[in-house]
Amino acid sequence: MTKYLRNLLTRQPTQREPLDTRQVPNSAGGYAYPVDDWTRLLRFLVLGSEGGSYYATERALTAENAQAVLRCLEADGPRAVATIVAVARSGRAPRHDPALFALALAASQGDSETRRLAGAAVPEVCRIGTHLQHFAGYAQALRGWGRGLRRAVGAWYAMDPGRLAFQVLKYQSRDGWAHRDLLRLAHPRPATSQHDAIFHWVVKGGWEWVGDEPHPDPALVQLWAFERAKRATTAVEIVGLIERWRLPREAIPTRWLQERAVWQALLDSGMPMTALLRNLATLTRVGVLEADGEATRRVVAQLTDADRLRQARVHPIAVLAALKTYAAGRGMRGQTTWSPLKAVVDALDTAFKLSFDTVEPTGRRWLVALDVSGSMSCGTVAGVVGLTPRVAASALALLAVSVERDAQVIAFQDKLVPLPIRRGEALDSVVRRTDRLPFGATDCAQPMLYALKQRLAVDAFVVLTDSETWFGDVHPMAALRRYRAETGIAARLVVVGMVANGFTIADPEDAGALDVVGLDTATPGLIADFVRGDALAPDPAPSRGVGEPADADASI
Repeated sequence: MTKYLRNLLTRQPTQREPLDTRQVPNSAGGYAYPVDDWTRLLRFLVLGSEGGSYYATERALTAENAQAVLRCLEADGPRAVATIVAVARSGRAPRHDPALFALALAASQGDSETRRLAGAAVPEVCRIGTHLQHFAGYAQALRGWGRGLRRAVGAWYAMDPGRLAFQVLKYQSRDGWAHRDLLRLAHPRPATSQHDAIFHWVVKGGWEWVGDEPHPDPALVQLWAFERAKRATTAVEIVGLIERWRLPREAIPTRWLQERAVWQALLDSGMPMTALLRNLATLTRVGVLEADGEATRRVVAQLTDADRLRQARVHPIAVLAALKTYAAGRGMRGQTTWSPLKAVVDALDTAFKLSFDTVEPTGRRWLVALDVSGSMSCGTVAGVVGLTPRVAASALALLAVSVERDAQVIAFQDKLVPLPIRRGEALDSVVRRTDRLPFGATDCAQPMLYALKQRLAVDAFVVLTDSETWFGDVHPMAALRRYRAETGIAARLVVVGMVANGFTIADPEDAGALDVVGLDTATPGLIADFVRGDALAPDPAPSRGVGEPADADASI
């Protein structure tokens, strides 16, 4: 009888059973803590749902997130709109589409005050023409074109006329929407004669006649140059228009985009950072970028300029996507190939680290644990082809090692997987090695169990995961509490969510556990503050977890 009682009282629930009544089933059949709707909203805004996940299709994952957004709108519409605007304004997300979709939901499903605020936010959230066209597509599917939506779209066109002219020629149409369609629906009143001329150019399909002399109005001269480019008969004419009037790539007729001289002119005219990242492969393929070339040196200098990256609001994932594609030497879609230049690959490596806000080392002992289970190898981050959650997580792990002096990286699934990441290692090398790791089941208790087994002194466990844990006999939080009890170290747990699902392994009631959204540019600084104890909560006292034996020497 004593044996039976001891087994009953000391037995811990496995991950296929709830650790306590607050846990819910995750998508893998295990148990985890549910995140609240506001956390789910932030995850969606930052991570999106493109590509779905291992356990949910893109359609299902989007539907789940849409319901969470709607619940936030119902609970506190103004707060939801403010959150959407804050993420969009700060550039914390890799892509803008989730914010545009959420804003369209607010503009169509919220109460009257929420709809008013959402409409007022359109010019701020839709920073460029493509954003407005995406928003229009979402809004059209969710609601009709009422007076409020027409007014909101019309307000977008009230920007400075020079900037507006650039927007309408650079972003002419997306997703089946053109500026002509939006102007005809919104009927904005032109604020100036320049706006009137731009509206006329957009709606009527251009000016009836374009003379040899440039348009006398500086705000309209790029439109004149664009019309001239459509009539150009030689690459020399195109180069001249680019050099004098700074025409963007989108204003150049397709037949001229195989010419080296044209791309050289685009680069020399001051190609914006985001455009440069997208076109590195083409610049290499056509011969503008060459080993030890002057153009290559200028591109490297631009990519490694921290101030320039910050001003351009370049997201780290945009850099990571450019690196993954460029270093591969071939496009993810199609058969185009090029020979990557080491100097450019190295510059992208530096740009990735610089694109995060500066973070001071914490001086604490970190164990960064990268989930490389099968569920982390499916889906895409922010719709970037080939960029799985496990690849993106490996980049964040490298960032931690680059900042922290005392940080060790491990990879895990249902067991530990060798993945030594060294300070100063090239990002491309880490990404490729992580991408080739085998799949496996998910056991998020592995990092804490490993630290106990190896007798490691750890102040902070940083686990990059989708929280779809299910395989182990010990819950992650139970393993953390046991680590605290057996070592006397008030170790903190930071769970970096890499998928926009509704689960976390971090107990929301544990003062030493924090759940954050991966790939948010604010994440590294927030983690550092929490690990130092500068934010959120005091050090947690070492304690035993639910169902753990009192004997500190009990078997794990």
